[in-house]
Amino acid sequence: MIRGRLTLAALTALGLSKSPAAVAADPEPHAAVLRLRVARSPAVYLRPLAFEMGSSDEEVLAALVRCKREPLPDRCDESTFASETPPHREHVAGIWMARTEVTVAEYARCVAVGRCAPAGFEGGGQRFQRPTLPVTLVTFDDAKRYCAFRGGRLPSEAEFERAARGPMRRRYPWGQAYHPKLSNHGRLGVDASDASDGFAELAPVGSFPDGATPEGILDLAGNAAEWTLDAFTPDYGSPPIGERAVRGGSFDSSAAFLRGAARVGKSPETREPTLGFRCVWPTRPLGE
Repeated sequence: MIRGRLTLAALTALGLSKSPAAVAADPEPHAAVLRLRVARSPAVYLRPLAFEMGSSDEEVLAALVRCKREPLPDRCDESTFASETPPHREHVAGIWMARTEVTVAEYARCVAVGRCAPAGFEGGGQRFQRPTLPVTLVTFDDAKRYCAFRGGRLPSEAEFERAARGPMRRRYPWGQAYHPKLSNHGRLGVDASDASDGFAELAPVGSFPDGATPEGILDLAGNAAEWTLDAFTPDYGSPPIGERAVRGGSFDSSAAFLRGAARVGKSPETREPTLGFRCVWPTRPLGE
């Protein structure tokens, strides 16, 4: 967080500080300093990076062990995380990535000018329509059109994983260890919701600041899973199967599916309350 300081003279003039004499007598004169919060940019620059993408056999096994701790462990087996293999080198150019997922309010502005199709809130999804929630119930093409409207595009899988894992190949956006209070997550059970993190369903974007990456990107794990630009493949050596790659996990995803390497495939026509998106730009976006 960037913070500013005001001089003592300025503070005294504004009536926000003690007089110089009082400060001289104060055993802790630093207490008279006023700190100002500076608004954060809505997009974050990620420098170019060559990294190992995907998961090793040991990492897949660790994910399986984590998944076996869930209420329905039999839903995890050796094939559950096979799509993350084999690990391979990728080079990602420098990009600007949205700090949060696109919100309902942001998407509505695109709909209002006729550039985007309405999200599918009708028919029982109205509770997901609050302005500060991530927009969900949008198809792959809906997400692509919105990012084009903003002068950007969807992130590739490699760009998403680069953001979530960084040069140290973190397991989760915040670090190596799972922490249930750092994301809006679910569980692998008959009821996939888990309100122990404070939210049974979607949360306003940015509700888990302590779960940010070191660069300050939020919500890369949990809340709403995210469309990416790429076609999904059963593993990194196989051809596409007609689905699009989705990353990040959602409010009904258990811990193993919140890892930066985790990936699933969805039909491009899918509309789900668990599925949203964010945008990236090759250069600093307008208005930054």
